[in-house]
Amino acid sequence: MTDSTKLIVSHAPFYRDACTVFNRSYQIMAAALLALIPGLFIFGAPAVGVCALAVSSAIFWELTANTLMKQQPTIGDGNAAMIGLILAMLLPATAPWWMVLTGTFVAVIMSKTVFGGIGGNAFCPPALAAAVLTVSWPHLMNFNGMLVNYDMAWSMVDPLINVKFFGAEMADLYAPAELLIGHQAGGIGAVCGAGLIIGGIFLMIRGINRWEICLSFLVGVFASAFLFNMSNPDLYAGPVFHLLTGYTLVAAFFLATEDASSPVNPIPMLIYGFGGGVLTVLIRNKGAWVDGALFAVLLMNLANPILDLIRPKALGKV
Repeated sequence: MTDSTKLIVSHAPFYRDACTVFNRSYQIMAAALLALIPGLFIFGAPAVGVCALAVSSAIFWELTANTLMKQQPTIGDGNAAMIGLILAMLLPATAPWWMVLTGTFVAVIMSKTVFGGIGGNAFCPPALAAAVLTVSWPHLMNFNGMLVNYDMAWSMVDPLINVKFFGAEMADLYAPAELLIGHQAGGIGAVCGAGLIIGGIFLMIRGINRWEICLSFLVGVFASAFLFNMSNPDLYAGPVFHLLTGYTLVAAFFLATEDASSPVNPIPMLIYGFGGGVLTVLIRNKGAWVDGALFAVLLMNLANPILDLIRPKALGKV
């Protein structure tokens, strides 16, 4: 009878990567802070409270799950804190406390723990949590309405809402340089395009993110937005506008690249990322929702197992 205590592995040679869950989590959080810190300066104290509650409650939910299931605490690997931080990036600065707690519960318990923990989740936890909040309480995820009390006129306007309801000419009001530095309404960590791009490049250089997913997602957004704009410039905004607004950059660098819910082979990665970018623009232009990035990521998460069946032919196999 096989001894269940023994670890069965493949034949040598072996390759060991020194990158641990702890290292990956904290490098991703460091990259996220490049976009989150400008958002904290833009939106002020309420944004700090949302971020602090999101991170602390995510850790609390995971520790509670560990206790109830009589497991060793896993909060030290930083994964729960990372999930809470990325979810905070997607929320408005004035999100009520109970909505933050609900979001982190969905992200940590329903999106990760019930699937067996790290590596078993079928969906990106922050994306699924933000999508659930968007569908359940759309008025609380409406950035124009949630930021109406802010005394900053340029931060109270969601570019995607303006273009969705008033036509593509509204996109001309937003210069790319202003969008890059955060002159738009949006999630706390989603408004500063420059910070997201720098953080994404850092993660790709470090090997945390696969460039195939990030770049193909952005190419998918650009190509589909370009075709829509060419077909009707008065109705559909151009590709640069779609790249720098909404959740596009967050999705490309922090959501679509989540390890367990994304492909592991190069060709599936390219298809996965490109499909996510196309769906983002398609939902924005033709769907009922203002921003389609969250739903695009979740739909491609569903397709991930099928896409990963596309594999290179084994060596020596005819």
